[in-house]
Amino acid sequence: MLTESVCDALLGVEGWHAEPWPVDVPALLGQESPRPPRPFTIGRADDRGAVFAYRMLRRRVFVEDQGLFGDSDLDFHDDDPRTVVLVARDPAGAVIGGVRLGPAADGPDLGWWRGGRLVVAPGQRGAPGVGPALVRAACAHAEAAGVVRFDADVQARHESLFVRLGWRRVRPVAVQGVPHVLMRWPIGRVAAAAAGKAALGPLLRGLDLGGRGFVGDDGAPVPGGDLVAACDAILPSMVERDPDWAGWCAVLVNVNDLAAMGAAPVGLLDALGARDASFAARVLAGLHRASDAYGVPVLGGHTQFGVPAALSVTALGRTAHPVPGGGGRPGQRVRLTADLGGRWRPGYTGRQWDSTSIRTPDELRTMIGAVGAAKPAAAKDVSMAGIAGTLGMLAEASSCGAVLDMSRLPRPQGATMGDWLTCFPGFAMLTTDAPDAPGLPAGPATGAECGELTSGRGVRLRWPDGELTEALSGPVTGMGPA
Repeated sequence: MLTESVCDALLGVEGWHAEPWPVDVPALLGQESPRPPRPFTIGRADDRGAVFAYRMLRRRVFVEDQGLFGDSDLDFHDDDPRTVVLVARDPAGAVIGGVRLGPAADGPDLGWWRGGRLVVAPGQRGAPGVGPALVRAACAHAEAAGVVRFDADVQARHESLFVRLGWRRVRPVAVQGVPHVLMRWPIGRVAAAAAGKAALGPLLRGLDLGGRGFVGDDGAPVPGGDLVAACDAILPSMVERDPDWAGWCAVLVNVNDLAAMGAAPVGLLDALGARDASFAARVLAGLHRASDAYGVPVLGGHTQFGVPAALSVTALGRTAHPVPGGGGRPGQRVRLTADLGGRWRPGYTGRQWDSTSIRTPDELRTMIGAVGAAKPAAAKDVSMAGIAGTLGMLAEASSCGAVLDMSRLPRPQGATMGDWLTCFPGFAMLTTDAPDAPGLPAGPATGAECGELTSGRGVRLRWPDGELTEALSGPVTGMGPA
């Protein structure tokens, strides 16, 4: 519909040219400019007066001047409380332009937004860059709101402007008979979350980590028995900032690594560096609480004082039939099983979801035993690469690609899609298996089929309108197939 056109009246005048500001002929001739640029500011229209002024400006341009609509250009997006209006104001506070953006459709916000109704008041060509500035502000606001896909239907004559601003052409579309182009703002948040894994392949080449069939797994089967070992370290900055939580997480991440392989944890070893005994006690308090909660004893380790904060833990587990991360095949269904309870860890909003600290020992042990009970074809626990990045690693180890269905992805109500796709959750397992395979018996965790493995490579996101967008173009680690 024409209601979604993002720039039917970019400057509100016909014959607008693509330059970000008018050419100042006197200045080019070395003469003093008689018309200095007029400043403006852009911000959210949080009061009814600003919203009304923006709508009146739209009416003047879209209805009265251009005749694009009959009586009104208002639609259901204007009634949606999730819709955001950004306006440009001159030094006197008058609204001289605006744009709206918000969820593309009714129902849950899946992280797919659209921009629209970009308009600048007639006679404002002397305010250089108002239109482009509004577009840039809309892009920044969408990304800050956790949006993963941001689209706009742009009149064909304005396509070049959006290309220069960094937008990508998707395909031509017709909106009420007027030539438009579907444009998409490239949001690289998912790829950025997985980018830290890219150095692993070249760095670890030749070490044969995990052994045949288990390359890229979070744990390593020990040859000659049923023992599985995993080792993970906590960021030194996190140990320094939140020592008790760092101790808890050191157990959590290692137990999850064993759980992803279907192994039952049997013991932990810790290596701790601390400036003094008091600081070390705070770290060990969190570690011991988690050890008790998960029922996994600390068997030993090493502690050193007078050094910068550092913490790593090695976990040992047992299973006669370890589940590989690279056991997936094209056609298998992808399932996410995640504990949606809890909240963002204070100080880590958008980065760490804390559900485990509120769970009982029985609930925690049920969750970490779920993969071993179900024995899916492939499994990986969601790491710092996020859901999409971890799925990319599973697909890479399985020599295939993957599609993630955004409308079926389990997600907490308190998390945006962008945050949920890229954060570290307390407990979340990605598994693949035949379409009729049962889910994981993971107690309080929620599970749902939300995608499939495909031929090819990388990870694509599937949206309710059938569109597939690229999240990861290729391998995540470079370690190759398992």
